[in-house]
Amino acid sequence: MRQRFAPRYMLVGMKVGVFTPLLSQLPLPQVLTKLKALGIDTVELGTGNYPGDAHCKLSMLDDKATLATFKQTIADHGFSISALSCHGNPLHPSKDIARQMQETSRKTILLAEKLGVSVVVDFSGCPGDSPDAKQPNWVTCPWPPDFSDLLKWQWDEVVTPYWTEHAKFAADHGVKVAIEMHPGFVAYSPETMLKLRSIAGPNVGCNFDPSHLFWQQIDPIAAVRILGDAIFHVHAKDTQIFSANLDTTGVLDTKSYTDERHRSWIFRTCGYGHGGSWWREFVSTLRLFGYDNVLSIEHEDSLMSPEEGLTKAANFLNSLIIREQPAAAWWI
Repeated sequence: MRQRFAPRYMLVGMKVGVFTPLLSQLPLPQVLTKLKALGIDTVELGTGNYPGDAHCKLSMLDDKATLATFKQTIADHGFSISALSCHGNPLHPSKDIARQMQETSRKTILLAEKLGVSVVVDFSGCPGDSPDAKQPNWVTCPWPPDFSDLLKWQWDEVVTPYWTEHAKFAADHGVKVAIEMHPGFVAYSPETMLKLRSIAGPNVGCNFDPSHLFWQQIDPIAAVRILGDAIFHVHAKDTQIFSANLDTTGVLDTKSYTDERHRSWIFRTCGYGHGGSWWREFVSTLRLFGYDNVLSIEHEDSLMSPEEGLTKAANFLNSLIIREQPAAAWWI
């Protein structure tokens, strides 16, 4: 006997979005119109700190009319918001800088709650070397022993108190915090990300940006398997390694990002550091380990204009994502 199955649908949750600071010169309605033409209908919006707040002002928290207009603009263009982003250094040794960045983070969580956005993206931060420090101090090796002692002090006395309290604040408002693993801050690798999460709790996870893992010689696909359900949001950005310079410079390259000829690596538009086969496996592994949400394009390719980089990345990633469509009925 043959049994007829109802029409099925292809896997459809993954979609392409855009982190909008690359279009900060345009007002939000023009940004949304431009992105719609590229087949994109979700955005990640900066609210201050390093990304700026060109398209999403925290002042809306105290202005109901402006907040209503903002929501209507998003809705009228058929968009959703994947995350609000306030990447900063909330652990900065300057009390004034830390206070400002922490306040931006807290207000971003409150705005996310009002907008029904479930994820806020941030950095873990980096303290100084003492309570009297003026600049952050990122430890990259365990010896001489001063460095190991410093690292322990940073985690015990600065990282743990702040992130324990801030994670609870976010959870109380129904918002998850996605930490972008970025060298220069205390959480920059799967190991350090999971260490932070073990302290702050399950409401803190990661904003997975493969570009920062490539140049550390960490396999991003292996990292997805390590992090699993700790992945809350994903940036789509690539990295190109220049082997000819790598043997001279190593991966800790402090030359300007615009000194492309002499750097050991630079950020690239998706597909210009690693090809379609790599990105297909990356997307598949994300889905395999439970992430079925947005790939948010972040443009930092110094060899392409924002217009060119955005267009190429959108076309490239959209070609990898399966769109919703009914599959033919079948029988056995």
